[in-house]
Amino acid sequence: MIKVLLAEDQGMMRGALALLLDLEADMQVVAQVAAGDRIVAAALDTRPDIALLDIELPGRSGLDAAAELREQLPACKVLIVTTFGRPGYLRRAMEAGASGFLVKDGPVAELAAAIRRVLAGERVIDPGLAAAALSAGPNPLTQRERDVLTAAVDGATVADIAGRLHLSQATVRNYLSAAIGKTGTRNRMEAVRAARQNGWL
Repeated sequence: MIKVLLAEDQGMMRGALALLLDLEADMQVVAQVAAGDRIVAAALDTRPDIALLDIELPGRSGLDAAAELREQLPACKVLIVTTFGRPGYLRRAMEAGASGFLVKDGPVAELAAAIRRVLAGERVIDPGLAAAALSAGPNPLTQRERDVLTAAVDGATVADIAGRLHLSQATVRNYLSAAIGKTGTRNRMEAVRAARQNGWL
């Protein structure tokens, strides 16, 4: 029996997926979580064979949880299942150790087949997204530039960002300027939007 952990913040979607996967003769959903910061604890508790993770979750992203799962429970494979098919997300998912990446608009039979393929040692990636990721190239932003843009998401001032990240205001301005240049935008809010659309944040 394939033991599955399901991380999805939308209750109806999570319930429907669990119900449909439990109908598969060789699968059992052993844990369901609605927040990213509950993934690793639930996995350590239930020891699933595979974790199906959304990316944008409250508390912690599925990508961050995937990286920790690789360290804490290396036997558990990770399959990212998300609404957000962004090239940068695919690249980050692979770097975090995910074995697959699917967009949610596919049929459940395809998801069940992907789970079996991942457990057989294959990598399963949405073909359209794979092509987009190859043409998009790598994330041009450094980790610090990503940190500063993430801190700027809610419209925070340079002083607010500097305080949050323990940096000088001049350093924050430099990182913002570099990020704006690399994203080809005119200001930090456009840079945040562009970075999010590409899955770089």
